[in-house]
Amino acid sequence: MAWTRFQVFLALLMVFTGSINTISTKWADTIKSVGRDGELKNFDHPFFQASTMFLGELMCLVLFKTLYIIYSRRADGTEDVSELTKGNRNFNPLILYIPAICDMTATSIMYIGLNLTFASSFQMFRGSVIVFVGLLSVAFLNRNLERREWSGIGFVIIGLAVVGVADFVSQNGEQQHNKNDVITGDMLIVIAQIIQAVQMVVEEKFVRGENIPSLQAVGWEGLFGFVTLALLQIPFYFIHAVPPLTQRSGDRLEDAIDALVQMGNSIPLFFAILGTIISIAFFNFAGISVTKEMSATTRMVLDSVRTIVIWVFSLAFFGQAFHWLQVQFVHMLFQFDE
Repeated sequence: MAWTRFQVFLALLMVFTGSINTISTKWADTIKSVGRDGELKNFDHPFFQASTMFLGELMCLVLFKTLYIIYSRRADGTEDVSELTKGNRNFNPLILYIPAICDMTATSIMYIGLNLTFASSFQMFRGSVIVFVGLLSVAFLNRNLERREWSGIGFVIIGLAVVGVADFVSQNGEQQHNKNDVITGDMLIVIAQIIQAVQMVVEEKFVRGENIPSLQAVGWEGLFGFVTLALLQIPFYFIHAVPPLTQRSGDRLEDAIDALVQMGNSIPLFFAILGTIISIAFFNFAGISVTKEMSATTRMVLDSVRTIVIWVFSLAFFGQAFHWLQVQFVHMLFQFDE
């Protein structure tokens, strides 16, 4: 079935803003700034970064409420026909708490992994979510996968092994990541994809069935995730951890105050975090809209398309070495997309 113009717009918006989000987040990880201890150091605050992501999602709820008030005051029924506000607006928000917690957990784990590995490898390993969404869709959504879809899942699994080998043999020109860090980061990203797949399937089962406006759904998930993670950072402040969770042994598991000080001392870092907040708001709106308009599997396939953008950008600006095995994985992803 041919896509509508709105669905094409959602697909392009998801690929573009998703690419910006990963690039902005990795850019922040590479920036050195003076912290509250007076030392110049890398920005290593994965849980704080995850909080900024949920802050971006929370902005969607503010936008939804604003648009709904504006449209309602027109008294012409605009709020019931606009793509941004139409749908079931009276629902129990708690049905979004489970996907929000899945998102919070997966994002925090992924940001730790991203700090240990390359941006392109991060995005390529995120492609593994296609496998897990496919399997969970069969188990819990009673979906029957076609032979070509099973073949595609097989290609992705082979491709993940290929990227793992490429990461192991590749060397960064600046030696920014050692092999142990890269392998640990890659494994954390794959683990996060299992949790992310649960989120996508739950959203398709409940959000799509409830016909919840996409902005409202993203906003509630952002509110739940932001409040939960903000509260968790209080005990995280008093927990001292060791690498790879922290840069040095004895550092706090998360120090939000230090993160804010570093942002205040670096304009590029401030804009990198701002880019993460804004891009994730648009990306999650587009993503949950694709789930609602089409399916969770389509959402994951579109997510894999931005791999090529991030890979090229990483080669050009993040100092990642070119390796032909990664080209093979990108090719396999696009075979699956077909």
